[in-house]
Amino acid sequence: MGDDLAGRSGVSSLTDALVTAFRSLPATLAVVLAGSRTSGIADSRSDMDLYIYADSPPSLEERTIIMHQFADHGEIGNTFWEPGDEWADVRTRLGVDIMYRRPQWMEQELKRILVHHQASLGYSTCFWHNVLTSTPLWERQEWFTKLQAWARQPYPVTLKHAIIAKNHPILRRTRSSLLHQLELAVLRHDLVSRNHRVAALLASYFDIVFALNEVPHPGEKRLVEWVLSSCVHVPRDLEAQITAVLCACTAHRESDQSLLDHVQTLLNGLDEVLCAQGLINR
Repeated sequence: MGDDLAGRSGVSSLTDALVTAFRSLPATLAVVLAGSRTSGIADSRSDMDLYIYADSPPSLEERTIIMHQFADHGEIGNTFWEPGDEWADVRTRLGVDIMYRRPQWMEQELKRILVHHQASLGYSTCFWHNVLTSTPLWERQEWFTKLQAWARQPYPVTLKHAIIAKNHPILRRTRSSLLHQLELAVLRHDLVSRNHRVAALLASYFDIVFALNEVPHPGEKRLVEWVLSSCVHVPRDLEAQITAVLCACTAHRESDQSLLDHVQTLLNGLDEVLCAQGLINR
């Protein structure tokens, strides 16, 4: 218990120090904590996801100066995903992942989802979920608090239908469906392509499941747990079927028909739920 309290105290002190460092920069509009530490799924391996909203992101020099308050070295100026920095705090040994966003960009992303109801192939509502589960640590003029309040709205029915309409046909109903591409990968004994197509298929599958249940998509981690804890309309034996698909995908029998059979079973279960809710016709 004592170690746990000390750990939480260390995290709190680190958070306060980071807020102080970034709020001192005139362009900073908000400092926001998100990720596993605000969505209730953090564990001992979870880092700290900090979002800095600013019309003009801090310079690399400013970011390096801030890092050196906490770490001897790190990665400054990553652009692999969102612009950001990564390093580990020397005192708490906690990994810190800092991402820089322009406020107007996030506002437009939310409008794309909540006003224009535009779907993607997989992960359609992740930014919405990110805003909903974030904790503003500091902000000017309550910008993020107001944005979050606006985002706390009912799941648009039109958005739900748009996500299903975009993601469901590509699973196995079109000529270029993910299942058809997977069949070709199996016939060609192409393990890399097989893995790639299964990953894409699961991305659309989960996008549909979350939309069906009118639950914003939480991202890439622990999706089975999220579905089982937050969704009412769940395909039967979802966890076992997902496990069967992934085990078959990684098996060394390159032409194993069982992968295709498990995928068909997985998609049949999804279709049963969608039909029961009147969202597709068999």
